[in-house]
Amino acid sequence: MSRILLGLVVLGFNVAVQDVHAFDILNTRLVNDKAGERCSGRLEVRHGHHWGTVCERGWDVWDAAVVCRELDCGFVLDIPNGIRYGRAGGEVLWRDVKCSGDEFALDLCERSLNEHVCTHSQDAGVECTGKLPAPTLSIHSRFNAYSSGEAVQFKCTAPYWQSVIDFHLYKSGVDTPLVTQRADPKQMMVDLTLSDLEMFHQGSYSCLYRIHSKLRNAPSGDSPHSNYINITVVDIHTPQIWYNTSPEARPGWVMRGHSFNVTCSTQPQYPGGSFQLRLIRPNGTIRHSLPALAPSVTFTFSNAQSNNEGYYCCLYKVQTGERTFISRESQPLPISIREVDPVMSPVVISLLVSGLTFVVATCAILIAAKVYCKRVRKPTELERESRTCVDNTYIALTVK
Repeated sequence: MSRILLGLVVLGFNVAVQDVHAFDILNTRLVNDKAGERCSGRLEVRHGHHWGTVCERGWDVWDAAVVCRELDCGFVLDIPNGIRYGRAGGEVLWRDVKCSGDEFALDLCERSLNEHVCTHSQDAGVECTGKLPAPTLSIHSRFNAYSSGEAVQFKCTAPYWQSVIDFHLYKSGVDTPLVTQRADPKQMMVDLTLSDLEMFHQGSYSCLYRIHSKLRNAPSGDSPHSNYINITVVDIHTPQIWYNTSPEARPGWVMRGHSFNVTCSTQPQYPGGSFQLRLIRPNGTIRHSLPALAPSVTFTFSNAQSNNEGYYCCLYKVQTGERTFISRESQPLPISIREVDPVMSPVVISLLVSGLTFVVATCAILIAAKVYCKRVRKPTELERESRTCVDNTYIALTVK
């Protein structure tokens, strides 16, 4: 019993190995007179140990697409008559092949045995594109960073020239091409221009080319994607500017000797950015710079003097790659340095407030006393006040 089981196991193993090797056997080929050209020629299929041809009766582009896929030869370009590739030997084995176009091998398609219906003058031929190599993408500029509104010009080069092809520029994460350009036969390179850049366009780009078959309604074939190129889009806004100083100063004034701050602010920010503060004076221009570690940066002046007077302007500056991007200057901020008025100094103001408070309080007390005195009881109209002195005491007598 054990020997029988062992034999079955060995037999099953042998069958499995034979099945696996069966997939490695070439059952379809394209034959022509050109050495090394395996992706176009007269179609032949294996029958046992012999090769035979396929009749072009019922043969269409979907059948040919399966052959190109099985041979790893790209996509269908044409289905010429097999005589173009020389006279065949052997038999015509199949006719009326019917493929859906999705099969990965021709012997999975429906077909009929020829049975001497077709002759070699009706042999089917297939012309495939061959395995399409990936194109190469480059840019005309030596920079990879661009400002909003600019254009970037890519160059896509394809090592394929046998038919009309379309070039497509893709952005990573976007399914549809952003730019498409048709090339004529034997034109191996096209320019793909991305105009009026916005922040949306920042990212990684590649190109591919699409082969158009010589046959009507034939499926197109896409090459692999090219190498990827990253571009950066810099969108710099005009910064805002304002200042702060002591509260007693009027708008646009800074008291001499007092401190004041000028703040520049903008969005968005970029690594390595900086704010430039420019002071415009009649006798020249002074510039200050601080790194943009936050959306807003404050320039502090601790002791205001005449040389701090003038018009202040902000701008934002950032260097990305080998390019430097500079924003427009902000609206000018006028600042005038004024002398401190001794009459209206804080001490004088404090004394005036104290004196005014004392006067108001005194007036309030006098008014309250006067009102109180008026409230003392008055005699009636029938009373006449008469005073007499009795034991140094005044009394009031009522006269009837």
